[in-house]
Amino acid sequence: MIGVLLRMALVGLGLYIASRLVPGVSFADTKTLILAALVLAVVNAVIRPIVILLTLPFTIITLGLFIFLINAALFYGVSLLLPGFHLADFGSALLGSIVVSLTSGIGTAFIGRQGRVERYRRKYRDR
Repeated sequence: MIGVLLRMALVGLGLYIASRLVPGVSFADTKTLILAALVLAVVNAVIRPIVILLTLPFTIITLGLFIFLINAALFYGVSLLLPGFHLADFGSALLGSIVVSLTSGIGTAFIGRQGRVERYRRKYRDR
């Protein structure tokens, strides 16, 4: 359970960083940012794998680049669901989804299933 909460916090951190770095990504208030992190985490956990599976031929043909468009479309869809989450255009959704993906990916690389920092523990435990 703590691992899920940490990953959701990483998505929230990624959304915050995206709102600061990417022009066209903005939030009305902190409550909207937290709600967007919750909704985006659920969308990434439930809907994203289904969409990736359905679009697998396009992903193979484009050598994986189609996943960027899937992430941007889901990011844009979350902005349509939440009134305080504003995106200027699809380009800002694409750049924002890349920032959130990088932030979440880097953070998740260090979080194990129990929500602890596992990478270094495994490395030094084997010695």
